[in-house]
Amino acid sequence: MYGITAGKYRSSVTHTTAHRARVLGMMMTITMLSACTFAPGQRMIQPPTLPVSNTDDGKASGETVQIPITDITIASVKRLRQTVTPSGASGATALFGDPGPYRVGPGDVLQITVWDHPELAAALGQQPNTPNRPADAASGFIVDHEGNLQFPYIGTIHVAGDSAETVQRRVTADLSKVMVKPQVTVRVASFRAAQIYIDGEVRTPGAQSINDIPMTLTEAINRAGGYSPNADQSHVTIVRDDKTYEINVAQMLKNGENPSRIVLKNGDLLRIEGREEYGVYVMGEVGKPATVTPMKDGTLTLGEAISQAGSVNPATSDPKELYVIRGEPNGQPQIYHLDARSPVAMLLANQFDLQPKDVVYVDASGLVRFSRVLDLLLPLVNAGVTGAVVAK
Repeated sequence: MYGITAGKYRSSVTHTTAHRARVLGMMMTITMLSACTFAPGQRMIQPPTLPVSNTDDGKASGETVQIPITDITIASVKRLRQTVTPSGASGATALFGDPGPYRVGPGDVLQITVWDHPELAAALGQQPNTPNRPADAASGFIVDHEGNLQFPYIGTIHVAGDSAETVQRRVTADLSKVMVKPQVTVRVASFRAAQIYIDGEVRTPGAQSINDIPMTLTEAINRAGGYSPNADQSHVTIVRDDKTYEINVAQMLKNGENPSRIVLKNGDLLRIEGREEYGVYVMGEVGKPATVTPMKDGTLTLGEAISQAGSVNPATSDPKELYVIRGEPNGQPQIYHLDARSPVAMLLANQFDLQPKDVVYVDASGLVRFSRVLDLLLPLVNAGVTGAVVAK
């Protein structure tokens, strides 16, 4: 009796184990067949869609809109380059000018020398031989806040807005009334009336005084030590009187325009922006997914971005599924597709210009997605088989 019962029990266990194995096998088959659907990570869904919002609170209403995909071809590259015409200093023509002589202003210090009259040297206010601080004024005649200065035998003279040569002629004419043929020399000993401020990607940012050398755009950058390695020469900003001017210095040079035509004035703010502010995101099956910064002239092609990201991963990528996702001002993104299976396609990539904040995405191959599903399922399968063996 006991032997019959034990045999029935072993038969029941064997039947249960075989049933579990069949069920587990069916589950593995179904999961493998749908591996691409449940593949982990990102992948390009076809056709690409975007959720839209029709509510006042901005929440998605459940509706989606299909995003068109444009193939990157010679024709599409030419069309895009025609729509985007880079401009150098368009909109900044108000900054163009011909630099003239320096004009004396309040705070400046003038050195006025009358030859053969040493008694006037004391009026210069000469200091003893002690080291002065950088902010200290040089010895000489200081122009007050009203633009006037005091000089012996002349009294008060208004000099603001005059050049040093004009002041020299006026002082000579006034002294001629009390002296015989006075010989006068006038020079600016300290330039303190006007200055600009330079910020951003230059080697020595800070305030720069405007002196007798015209403060052009190139002169200002030169006084600040030149561009830093991270400077974006295509994004130079000048703020004047609460108005902002965007200048593409690199494009000006390509167009044959001289940046020295831009003359800065007192109170101007000059800012050189950094390249990392206009990066492109390279994602997917590349050697080093990263944020790629543009070149010093602000340009970046698709080929350069792929190269800086370590190129396409030959083991895991699907080269025919290379995409550029671009956000438009109206909120409707644009998607561009490149079949990069042939190396010749990279010639198109080198002609396709990227824009700031573009997303370059390289999709994975179907086999790689299937392999990643197996990597997730194998621990579960092993645990199920081990449990069945233990139960047996």
